[in-house]
Amino acid sequence: MAVTFASSERSTIGIEWELACVDAETRELSPLAAELLRRTEGYDGYPRLTTEFLTNTIELASSAHRRVRDAVADLVSLIDRAQPVARELGVELVCGATHPFSRWDRQQVTPGKDRYQRVLDRSQWWARQMMIWGVHVHVGVDRAEAVIPVMNVLIDHFAHFQALSASSPFWQGDDTGYASNRALIYQLLPIAGLPPRFERYEEFERMVEDLVGCQAIEDSSELRWDVRPSPKLGTVENRIPDGVATIEEVGTMAALTQCLAEETMRRLDAGETVEPLPHWFWRENKWRAARYGLDANIIEDAAGSSRPARSAIAALCQRLAPIAEELDCADELAGAERIMQRGAGYERQRRVATDSTDRGRSVVDSLIEELRAGLA
Repeated sequence: MAVTFASSERSTIGIEWELACVDAETRELSPLAAELLRRTEGYDGYPRLTTEFLTNTIELASSAHRRVRDAVADLVSLIDRAQPVARELGVELVCGATHPFSRWDRQQVTPGKDRYQRVLDRSQWWARQMMIWGVHVHVGVDRAEAVIPVMNVLIDHFAHFQALSASSPFWQGDDTGYASNRALIYQLLPIAGLPPRFERYEEFERMVEDLVGCQAIEDSSELRWDVRPSPKLGTVENRIPDGVATIEEVGTMAALTQCLAEETMRRLDAGETVEPLPHWFWRENKWRAARYGLDANIIEDAAGSSRPARSAIAALCQRLAPIAEELDCADELAGAERIMQRGAGYERQRRVATDSTDRGRSVVDSLIEELRAGLA
């Protein structure tokens, strides 16, 4: 089956950011996303606000831009439009990758969406537990031949993204012991989690053909991998494992994605072969970063050599700094160092919880304040 890749302008960026609606009084999740969007002035095309899998979630989607800051500005404009309406409804907007105490069995799937219903019908109990939020970054790829190398490089560095973004230590009132509980919950769905290790785009096409043929999916958009091709858009989509609390952190995830993709395409331009890590190291790195966050040891080469995540992230950002200057996202890339200095989301949430007698409510309070402060 041919899965035509509609090439797009190289290294352009589009961002999707999922926000949770919480009740302004109780701090519980609120099912008012559809009503919020109904009362908010709509958009034709992008940037846009839309519903998501659960009725407690809105998704902000930017237009495609050459500069990260312009995609981020789209998201800010969307929040500026949504927040006054949310407050009229008694709702606050937040982003952590999980809610610290709301129960998954009290949430509702957004009605009237066939693709959501298919997920629910197929996955049942596991699908109903998807009380999770993330950030998705699309990066433009100008030819199909570059898709798999860009994918593989992003997966090679997926633990770096996961350690920086990890913000889901709590689940239904408990500290799970994980920095990113979301990363492990989401991969319980079929055809989610890490993708296979492809060598060429044709292998991806053959897999899509097989999965469509056996009725596992209807098309490639139903592959819910951590990193995946988006053939219709001409992008590779880096599905950042955890939702981050601030707009600055969103920009950092986008800049790191953009720089890695551009570096990879330059290597291909120079005739290099981009050899990814073995698949079993991908799996181990993902688990380590989910469990330990920035305190993980990340495997960096095929020999199994590893080093602390903080050191690995700092070295990666230093390597990418010249590309970031050219792409005009140096400040956004430098946000990785700021995250490590003040703590990733899971660290900040645990600090708040330790200092409070009502840790769940205090964590939500802190997420509300972080989003507001970041916008200010």
